[in-house]
Amino acid sequence: MTQRTTELQAQTRTQMQKATKLLRAEGIIPAQVYGHGTEPRSVQVRALDFQKAYRSAGESTLVRLIVDGQEPLSVLIQQVQHHPLHEQIVHVDFYKVNLKEKTTAEIPLVFEGESKAVKELSGVLVKSLDHVEVECLPTDLVHELIVDISKLSTFEDAITVADIVVPSTITILTKLEEVVATVQPPISEAELKALDEKPVEAVETVEVVTTKPQEDEKDSTQEGSAS
Repeated sequence: MTQRTTELQAQTRTQMQKATKLLRAEGIIPAQVYGHGTEPRSVQVRALDFQKAYRSAGESTLVRLIVDGQEPLSVLIQQVQHHPLHEQIVHVDFYKVNLKEKTTAEIPLVFEGESKAVKELSGVLVKSLDHVEVECLPTDLVHELIVDISKLSTFEDAITVADIVVPSTITILTKLEEVVATVQPPISEAELKALDEKPVEAVETVEVVTTKPQEDEKDSTQEGSAS
């Protein structure tokens, strides 16, 4: 859980009229910077540089954002928007934090170790959570938290949020009793056979019930009274 220092160069977007589609074609991602003690402003980053920084910092580690060669801003990568079809990054939000005030963040969980219930009992590892919410000073944020699955020796064992080891400077906000991981027993041959033999109800046998709208009934009643 060592902390990483990640730097990222950015430039102010002065030619706002230039289509963002053209920027992306040139390998540049449009972005926005906002947050503590700064006015919202538009910037741009090189796609390759951002992808490298994002792999290193994720959304839970501070990034030193250097805009136009000026003094670095301590920011978190707040939001990354992807194209709905080809997953290309199309926009990024950077949030400038106050280093003296605690902040909340979601830290991803990384599962390590070897589970006896999986290896020797042929069980299936079930991950119920992939991140936890925490509160701490921005400088105390970590890139990831380790979950040791070697504690899962039987199908009755469970790892909860309370079992995750975190630095003393970090407070977990996620409920401590929430289950993080368990191991389910493998499906037996009898269960597989039962699934194969389970009858499927034919569509023709499904009864369709239609209810006449109340408005129609009311209109019919009024027409009968009128006649």
